[in-house]
Amino acid sequence: MERPQPRAGDLSWRLSSHPITLLFFLGFRISSLLFYILGSLFTQNFILVFIVTILLLAADFYYLKNIAGRRLVGLRWWNEVNTASGDSHWVFESQDRSGSAESGAPSQNATDKRFFWLALYAQPAWWVVLAIVSVVRLLNPIWLSLIVIALILTITNTLAFSRCDKFSQASSLASSAMYSGGMAKSLAGGLFSRLFRG
Repeated sequence: MERPQPRAGDLSWRLSSHPITLLFFLGFRISSLLFYILGSLFTQNFILVFIVTILLLAADFYYLKNIAGRRLVGLRWWNEVNTASGDSHWVFESQDRSGSAESGAPSQNATDKRFFWLALYAQPAWWVVLAIVSVVRLLNPIWLSLIVIALILTITNTLAFSRCDKFSQASSLASSAMYSGGMAKSLAGGLFSRLFRG
């Protein structure tokens, strides 16, 4: 009996445009959770679990922010600080998602997008579940501090990429309206034809 062929958008890493990036991304996302769970169950050495989990979370944060987000979904974000005033603001960047010939950017892979957004939203949810379990089990409160740090790092990336995606969709909608024969083009054409008709 033959297995059905996977279709675009299915959750199969073999369909990814960047399988190595995807596997490292998923590995970093899962490893911090697994190490925390296994470490809290099988050892009472909080310092070891804390240090290794923080290192895995930092690697996940860096890899997601600087590599996986750009390669899998074409999104990047960073925070710029004005040295004169001390004000900071977030900067969001996105690739052209259409994959059109004039943009030169490849179209986004549906499998990469599904894996990215699923893992992006699932990890903070799992940390919230672990926080609830930690409070219910009445573990040493210091274990909860590690969960709070994990939530800060994962929610920061989740919010930043969500905003980046929102802004990229808005800018692509605006640019398509301006340049692809949309409403703005027809309004401008009608205005100029009336102006020069005499």
